[in-house]
Amino acid sequence: MSSWDGIDEFVAIATAGSFRGGASALGVSTTHMSRAIMRLEARMQTQLFHRTTRSVRLTDTGRVFLEHCRRMVTEREEAFALVNEKGEPQGELRLTCSTAMGERFIAPILRRFARAYPRLQVNIDLTNRVVDLVAEGYDLAVRTGYLPDSRLIGTRIASRSLVTCASPAYLERHGAPRTVEDLGTHDLLAGNAGTWHFRVDGKAQSYRPHGRWRCNSGSAVLEAALDDMGLCQLPDFYVRQALADGSLVSVLSDIQPADEPIWAVYPQRRHLQPKISELVSVLRKELPGMLGAGGKV
Repeated sequence: MSSWDGIDEFVAIATAGSFRGGASALGVSTTHMSRAIMRLEARMQTQLFHRTTRSVRLTDTGRVFLEHCRRMVTEREEAFALVNEKGEPQGELRLTCSTAMGERFIAPILRRFARAYPRLQVNIDLTNRVVDLVAEGYDLAVRTGYLPDSRLIGTRIASRSLVTCASPAYLERHGAPRTVEDLGTHDLLAGNAGTWHFRVDGKAQSYRPHGRWRCNSGSAVLEAALDDMGLCQLPDFYVRQALADGSLVSVLSDIQPADEPIWAVYPQRRHLQPKISELVSVLRKELPGMLGAGGKV
């Protein structure tokens, strides 16, 4: 008996929600599916499905087992694709990215990528939480800044500039800061980042903003700055239009920090998979242009 016996059937039934649907997906009989699951459960000595005459539901063990089986099936197909002459991206691609960058830039790129490769299934998780790619089974993340996890490979795909700015009305009332220390006398609009960054005398310097207004949405921080509530520091793609039309004014531009790198990050064992290598290539090509002047690699 092969170690793979019953795995494809189990994944097909769980995905379809029924033995009949799973059988149809694999092009076999429902009798074959039932026997395959019975043999798999006997081998594992545990029940994978709760069965009634009307429904099929995964047990707790089945839910955990399913995630592993889906990855195994996907990686098996990708192993075949890797040695195939074409090496076309296929299977499931799970990607995570911060909400703002994902909505504005990464999701549009992935829509085009999915259209180009119809055998690919794309699952995007937009969250500001730092996801453990290895433990949670993600294929790739788009991240900025320092990458401490040695289990991951990082490829630089673009960069972004951070701009400190405020509305003309706010600056007229409070004056413009001239040093990092001056920020302590101002109303600061804090976003998702816990620190603001500057470069003073050629050295990186950080500042932790303390203010009466904080939000983990860059768009909400931008709106607060436009509403004359205080100073903010945001990636340039948020504020580019407001700076161009004069709604916001850049301050401390002489100590603006070096551009932050944007990385495509993925587990070491997956970097040769066609879906990863091809997507990284597409991100390197398309993302800098979408980010504008601050997006150079």
